[in-house]
Amino acid sequence: MIRVVFNQKGGVGKSSIAVNLAALSAHRGSKTLIIDLDPQCNSTHYLLGDAANTPTTDVRDFFEQTLTLQLKPQPPTVFVHATPFADLHLVPSHPDLGDLQSKLESKHKIYKLRDALHILREEYDAIYIDTPPAYNFFTLSALVAAERCLIPFDCDDFARQALYSLLNNVQEAREDHNPHLEVEGIVVNQFQPRASLPQKMVAELEAEGLPVLASRISSSVKMKESHSLATPLIHMAPSHKLTQEFVQLFEELHPA
Repeated sequence: MIRVVFNQKGGVGKSSIAVNLAALSAHRGSKTLIIDLDPQCNSTHYLLGDAANTPTTDVRDFFEQTLTLQLKPQPPTVFVHATPFADLHLVPSHPDLGDLQSKLESKHKIYKLRDALHILREEYDAIYIDTPPAYNFFTLSALVAAERCLIPFDCDDFARQALYSLLNNVQEAREDHNPHLEVEGIVVNQFQPRASLPQKMVAELEAEGLPVLASRISSSVKMKESHSLATPLIHMAPSHKLTQEFVQLFEELHPA
């Protein structure tokens, strides 16, 4: 299964959700790949820590290769790197990735990621794509390549206003490029169960018939600790409440 984690708003937890779900997938024995399409490189730093600046190849190199005619282009596996965690691999991002966007758009390279993942999915049980906080070439490439879309939602009024535009963009990508794409669900993140506004906002989204997932991810300093240690929650604090919330989310997405 190829999943894209997408929201046009920053700070909603895309990287945290992508990395921790992928880490759970790998922890349970599935060979799992993360592709970091965000020039901020959050997923890359989360998984590689201080080694994030050392990969010899990255996703920028992959897209740059598509801009030139090569008789023997490098296979997608060249851009994949191991992480310190068993069965978890990464195509790292690069801070200069955004510099390629206009060239990629002008040469209509929107399907290149899909083609690469068609090859990589033969080696991986699960693939997660982390996206930038914008609806741009790289986000659309991910939506074209994916089968499922997860939408983080942080119970912020601005996030709610952006949600409808986001859903329209996903629907447009589905109609124009990828009829197999489905919104798997809205992930309520940084949830404060004792606060009335988040509960009211989530209840209203559910009343509108939007696909809000039942699992809730709480706001916790444990997430910042996990980022700082470059260690997903299942490896850093497997019994912590926040980790178990991710376990519940993972199991909701993978019913027995």
